[in-house]
Order: sequence, then C-alpha cells, then structure tokens
Amino acid sequence: MTTPDDADAAAPGRRLEIEFCTKCRFGGRAFFLARELFDQRPELFSEIALVPSTNGVFRVRYGASAIWDYPESADRFPEPKEVREAILRQRGLLPTQRSH
Repeated sequence: MTTPDDADAAAPGRRLEIEFCTKCRFGGRAFFLARELFDQRPELFSEIALVPSTNGVFRVRYGASAIWDYPESADRFPEPKEVREAILRQRGLLPTQRSH
C-alpha cells in the first residue's frame, strides 16, 4: 500500500541529475554534491543520477529545470545549499531554516 508521501516521492520531475566532465575530474564534486543533498533532504528526490560527460560540463538539473551550469556560473561549482534552496523554490516550499 502506498501513502501520499510515497506517491509524491515517485512523481515525475523529482529526479536530480548531475552531469559532469570525466576528463576534468569533476566526478568527486558530483558525488559530493549528490551525497550532501541526499543526506540533507532525501524527501526531495525520487531519483539521483550521475551522468558522466565531457567538454568541461558540470550541470545540475531537477526535473526538467536547469539549476546550475558551470560555465554560466563564473566557472564555479555550486554549494549544496544553493542547489537545495533552488529546488525548494522551484517546488514552492519554504527555504531551509537556520538552526542555532
């Protein structure tokens, strides 16, 4: 028996995709980002995919939306918080509250 939460988790569009350049050795950063996001908010994802690529690529997509693109972001990698907050905004959820 599935609950509403189970159905929401399996809903299309909850796929996180991190495409990274293997020649540039961006794999470690991709794995780190995926692990951090999943550890912090696993309920946001139905699937996490790491997609090896080339040509200096480091792209983060959530569903059909681009969250981060390395060349368009001053050649810097995203922090997990930046990606997480972008996903929360996209889903219409409140930002993560700071704990004191």
